[in-house]
Amino acid sequence: MNYRKFGKTELLVSEVGFGAWAIGGPAMAGEIPIGWGDVDDQTSKKALHHSLELGINFFDTADFYGLGHSEELIGEVLGNNTKVIIATKVGHRLNKDGSIFTDYSKTHIIRSCEGSLKRLKRDSIDYYQLHTARIADLENQECVEAMEQLKKEGKIRYWGISLNTFYPKPEADFMMEQHIGDGFQLVMNIINQEALGIVEKAHHEGYGVIARMPLQFGLLTGKFTKDTTFPKDDHRNFRLPPDILAEITPILEQVWLLTKKYGISKSQLAMSFILSFEGISTVIPGIKTPEQAELNAKGIVQLKEEDMLLIKALYQPKFREILMKMK
Repeated sequence: MNYRKFGKTELLVSEVGFGAWAIGGPAMAGEIPIGWGDVDDQTSKKALHHSLELGINFFDTADFYGLGHSEELIGEVLGNNTKVIIATKVGHRLNKDGSIFTDYSKTHIIRSCEGSLKRLKRDSIDYYQLHTARIADLENQECVEAMEQLKKEGKIRYWGISLNTFYPKPEADFMMEQHIGDGFQLVMNIINQEALGIVEKAHHEGYGVIARMPLQFGLLTGKFTKDTTFPKDDHRNFRLPPDILAEITPILEQVWLLTKKYGISKSQLAMSFILSFEGISTVIPGIKTPEQAELNAKGIVQLKEEDMLLIKALYQPKFREILMKMK
C-alpha cells in the first residue's frame, strides 16, 4: 500500500481507503432507499479487519449511513486503534415524516459531533466533513463557526466538505478563496470528471482530496449488463435502471481494452485512472466484504499519458446527461 499526504495536514493516508456507506445496511427516508440493501454485520467487521491487514488506514463514513450504524461498526472494530484515520460527515437528517433534511446549524453540528464521537468510540474525529453543504450554507458562516469551534475544542483535528455530486465548483472555490477548511471529498471516476479542475486547484492550494464513487455505484466494475436489476431497498434500483445500463456499456468498451495492456481488472483500471492524478490524496471504493477489500487494495498502476488522455477524452456532454439520470 502506498500512502499520500493529505494536503497541508499531518495526516498520511493510504491511497486506497475504505468507503463505509454500504456497511451501514438498509435504511429508508420515507419511501426512498438511502442504503445498499441487506448486509451482514459479521462480514462487514471482517472486511474492516482485512482492510487493516492490507494496509488501508483511512476509513470514511457519515452519521447518515445506516442512520448511524456504519459509525457504530467502525467504532466497534477500530475505535481504540489510534493508527487509523477516521473521517465522518454531518448535515443530513430525517424529518418527522421520514423525508431527508439538511441541517448545517451550529447547534446541530455540535450535537451531532458528540453523537458520532460516541458511536465511533473516539475522543476526536480525524477529519470531519460538511455533508454536501451548499454555497448559501458556507456564506451563512454558522457551519464554519461550528467546525472551527470543534477544532479548537479538540473534538476534531481537521475539517472540510463533501462536495455536491453535479455542481461542486462554487463551494470549493469559496473555501479556497476564504482559506478555510483542509480538504474536499468529491466524485471522480472515468465517466464523471466534472471535478477535475477542482482536483488540480486544490492540490496547488494545499487541500487534501478524497475521491468517492470511483466505480460509480459498481457500474465501472464491468459486472453489470442491461438486464441487471437491484432490490427495492438498494438505491441503485432507481439510479441504475436498465436503460442507463444499456446506454453506458457500449461507450466504455474502448476503455476496457486497456485492462489487457496493463494486466489488471476493470475495477483496478478505474481506480488507477483516479490515482494517476497527483492531486488525489485517497480514493474510497465502497467495501462490504474481505474479498472486495482485497480486490480494491491491489493492482493499482500509474497509467501512461496517452491512456490518460484517451480516458479524459471520453468525458463529454452525453456522459453528463446520463449522470444526471443517476442523481
